[in-house]
Amino acid sequence: MYQPKKYINNSPEFIHSFIQQYPFATVVLKGECLLATHIPVLIDGNKENYRLFAHIANHNQMHRFLKNGEEMLVIFQGPDSYISSSWYSFPEIPTWDYEAVHVNGKITLQSDYELQDSLERLMGYFERDSENPVTYKTIPKEIWNDNFSGITGFWIEPFQALGIEKLHQGFEYREIQNINDKLQKGCPKNIQLASLLKKKHNLE
Repeated sequence: MYQPKKYINNSPEFIHSFIQQYPFATVVLKGECLLATHIPVLIDGNKENYRLFAHIANHNQMHRFLKNGEEMLVIFQGPDSYISSSWYSFPEIPTWDYEAVHVNGKITLQSDYELQDSLERLMGYFERDSENPVTYKTIPKEIWNDNFSGITGFWIEPFQALGIEKLHQGFEYREIQNINDKLQKGCPKNIQLASLLKKKHNLE
């Protein structure tokens, strides 16, 4: 990850919270070429001691390179937006604001028991606010078994975790306030980014 000094945030608190908040990730693995897949990746453990877990379809081209001990890069990304330099009170080039976390780890394949537990935890996490939550027991057994046999679960044991918050650090309050105002008028993603900017700089 490219980390200009003023944007670095490698704190365990930031990394752990970010992964929980933005679990839909890009996983990258070296096969015959670099391979990437977009999947939900959840965190197991606390900010000081954790591992990640996920699964992929067996017909995914990444599957045959998914082996114990292989390295995987997991990329988590939050809201982002183009920032026009017309929003500044002085001449400057445009830029992009965003937050992201990269985790490098070693793969450990899951047993069927671990995969079953992971899938139940995955559904529990994403169904927690649902009016009619889906659980393992509400899915017909034949449908569950058919899909279960077509996927492989794995752990990712991290050995490096890097974070970045590029939120206009170093700019004057009035400039950041104006950027926030412009973002608030944009799409939902821009509004989310505005909320991060506001929190980072204690805007009123």
